[in-house]
Amino acid sequence: MSFFALGVNHQTASVELRERVAFNPERLNQLLSQQSHHHELHDMVVVSTCNRTEIYAMADHADILLNWLAESNQIEVKQLSNHVYCYENTEAVSHLMRVSSGLDSLMLGEPQILGQVKTALSCAKDVGVVSQQLNQIFEYAFYAAKRVRSETAVGSHAVSMGYAVAQLALQVFSEASTLTVMVVAAGEMNSLVAKHLAEMGVAKILICNRGRERAEKLAQEIAHRVSVEIIPFDQLAQNLHRADVISSCTGSLHQVIAFSDVKAALKKRRYEQMLMVDLAVPRDIDSKIESLDGVYLYGVDDLQSVIDENLAQRRQAAVEAEVMVNQLVSKLVIQQKVDAAADLICHYREQAEMLEQQELKHALESLKSDADPEQVLQAFAHRLTQKLLHPTSILLRQAAQHEDPSHMEWLRESLPEILENRRKSKLDQENGK
Repeated sequence: MSFFALGVNHQTASVELRERVAFNPERLNQLLSQQSHHHELHDMVVVSTCNRTEIYAMADHADILLNWLAESNQIEVKQLSNHVYCYENTEAVSHLMRVSSGLDSLMLGEPQILGQVKTALSCAKDVGVVSQQLNQIFEYAFYAAKRVRSETAVGSHAVSMGYAVAQLALQVFSEASTLTVMVVAAGEMNSLVAKHLAEMGVAKILICNRGRERAEKLAQEIAHRVSVEIIPFDQLAQNLHRADVISSCTGSLHQVIAFSDVKAALKKRRYEQMLMVDLAVPRDIDSKIESLDGVYLYGVDDLQSVIDENLAQRRQAAVEAEVMVNQLVSKLVIQQKVDAAADLICHYREQAEMLEQQELKHALESLKSDADPEQVLQAFAHRLTQKLLHPTSILLRQAAQHEDPSHMEWLRESLPEILENRRKSKLDQENGK
């Protein structure tokens, strides 16, 4: 049985296909519950996000995973097979680590994916389709992701507009907890700005949007983190003075924040500094505002140059992260081999103990019949040694006959070293060390 990773992502499949194979949590839980009784595929985790749907599973062959993904979404296997990727064992472990670390994301180094993978594992464990072996692989991948995050700079620099605005606010104002933020328009871009700033612990967010419904939706999404107030769009100018940070992205064909309105707002604020970010094209904010003392005005081009530089730094850090992932994969593979050998070693020791008891019983019976104790002990040692050495002798002969001479070379080099270490250890014990 092997460890497989099979799926589609933003690099191999269109948005339309990704939508067809995506799972919502309720349906996924139902499907995984059914798999707990499946005789071929009952040890699996499914990661489903807007950019990827992946199955990680212990299985005899990959076709089982492909068939399940196709049947679960009523897609022809042939249609799906042109877009899936599949990795096995070492490559599958490496892929899981890269995904968890954000190295395989559309936005290099994005942090959300780790939480999504952890949630996927938790859901699968809740319905009982995760073995100890599969769980250990995932836990090691989380450890790898933590190492990548803490020891490289792959996630350290802002590479999205929303995050860049939030970082800029912290540079202009050293203390986030006292800030009032205004987002002018509650579209996708400003929603990200609001969410990032809410996570950073600002005091209040004012949402100014033309339509009430979208403003209320954004307010509900961030209200658990920050105080929120919705402002009618026709009252924008009257409320500018309340905001330390203003992010505008309306999509309007005309400017919505005028020079005179900001000048009046500054006066009401007693000229306390303001950060204004214009994410709109065409621009929302009058460019002459930049000439006002106490106002920092940034546009899309200003932020994009910062993002491009940061993305280049992330890519450089990703090279270091890839090396780290490869090293951690190698360590896991070695540990898995050691764990696999543990069962064989345990079995061999049980056999040796059984032989010991057999020969001991035979020796004790001989002593009861008044046999010479010295001869009994010699016979006991000889018979036990012969039986213990028999399997090893067979393996040595087979290694000598094997087409690949490296087996015999390894034994030739390793056995004398092991025996010498045992001899030294015995001498140390005899000398009281």
